[in-house]
Amino acid sequence: MRKLSLAIICLLCIVGCTETKKSNTTKTQGAMAHSVGKINELSVIVDNELWKGSVGDTIRKYFGAEVPGLPQEEPLFSMRQMPMEAFSGLARKNRTFLWIRKGKKNEMDILTNKFATPQVGAVVSGTEKEIAAAIRQSHEMIISKFKAVETAEKQSRIKKSLEKIPQLKEKLGINVNIPTAYRVAIEEDTFFWIRKDIPHGSMNLMVYEMPLDAVKKDSNTVGSIIKMRDSIGAAKIPTSEAGHFITEEAYAPYLYETILDNRFTFETKGTWEIKDRFMAGPFVNYVIEDKVNNRLVVLEGFVFAPSVNKRDNMFELEAIIKTVKFE
Repeated sequence: MRKLSLAIICLLCIVGCTETKKSNTTKTQGAMAHSVGKINELSVIVDNELWKGSVGDTIRKYFGAEVPGLPQEEPLFSMRQMPMEAFSGLARKNRTFLWIRKGKKNEMDILTNKFATPQVGAVVSGTEKEIAAAIRQSHEMIISKFKAVETAEKQSRIKKSLEKIPQLKEKLGINVNIPTAYRVAIEEDTFFWIRKDIPHGSMNLMVYEMPLDAVKKDSNTVGSIIKMRDSIGAAKIPTSEAGHFITEEAYAPYLYETILDNRFTFETKGTWEIKDRFMAGPFVNYVIEDKVNNRLVVLEGFVFAPSVNKRDNMFELEAIIKTVKFE
């Protein structure tokens, strides 16, 4: 009897170990690799001939379109084209991809975390005309999803090393995830200038509050935002006596409506300048309605970096600002 009991116990142990091993193996096999790639780098999987023709022209028109608000032309995405046979191994781990499949059933699909995580891929199938038409019809939605995953990835990287600025919460009642490379240049009761030195220039954040009626949703919204930021820039950003930090006058800024931390927000993109010093650069300005506290909270990012590309600098500033949380 004792021998039988011992045999049963041994059998149960063997079965248990086998099941555990199977479970661990399944978990290992099912683990999703982390996606790779530079921010705003897009893999385009399309045959070489299609890339050289009308399909490639359509892709470049929309996904290589000029980023609004920059002083020089820079594309929305840095595209890397490859034929289907090259789309394997590490190439499948890129965070965003556009996959063109000629000759398949006419359809468009969004793949989430298909080969890695986080990852978003758009698959467009059909004839050349159908593919081009689908891209024209759906490019805004696809770009929005690509930008969302890129913003989340940038914010994840930022979160790994944060600068502690408790004064933002104490004085303005907000929290913003700001990387350790940034420092507070000016701090007042309701105004902060936070900056980071970069090769050939600097990246900057302004955070301040204004009366709730300083910017209204009407036909003069852009004018009100320009008036507001010019008055703040002239008063708070130190320049020589030769000129003030103002909105570039030759071109009207781009105005959008969005939501930050569940609050209605005006998003403005344009160019700043200091006229007589021949200094200029891009800015992005967010005016957030905080009706509970009867005020507007303004967060603005701007870059000074002459003669170099600024797309990724501005994207970082936007990603930082979009982490804002109200207490």
